[in-house]
Amino acid sequence: MSVLTSLFGKKKKSFTAFCSVSREPLENGYGYLLTTAEVVSSRKYWDNIMTEPDTMSYTVNHFQKKDPMATRIRGMIFEKYSSVAKPWIVSDSFIGWFNVDKGKAKEWAKNWWQDEGEFEPSESGPADKILDEDNYMKIREYAIMEAGREKVLA
Repeated sequence: MSVLTSLFGKKKKSFTAFCSVSREPLENGYGYLLTTAEVVSSRKYWDNIMTEPDTMSYTVNHFQKKDPMATRIRGMIFEKYSSVAKPWIVSDSFIGWFNVDKGKAKEWAKNWWQDEGEFEPSESGPADKILDEDNYMKIREYAIMEAGREKVLA
């Protein structure tokens, strides 16, 4: 029976992960685990998100044409990312975008890898549920109204 099991038995697939920012594959044990509140609090993150190829036309239209539809779409982009409930695994290449306790984020990542992506810090959840309203609204305002300005109007 063990010969048949070894030939036809299902093998457990090894856990793999991809950077939540860049989608690049991560080697087991690498990266940093961040909460959504930590991610969306980064202006550098928003400057990059709002100037990616998929979003650049909205950013250009928002700043150069004052297009209200482009501004609304930027708001939807903000809502999409700020409402993520699960923590974000971030590669070494992108951790510099975030002002976080890297030691804590590395420890969380270690726990996350050990639990095959199931570990969630107590601070996990959508940003509007974690951040105080004033801070959340300041971040939202920057992401929607200001992010990417320097690249577009330079």
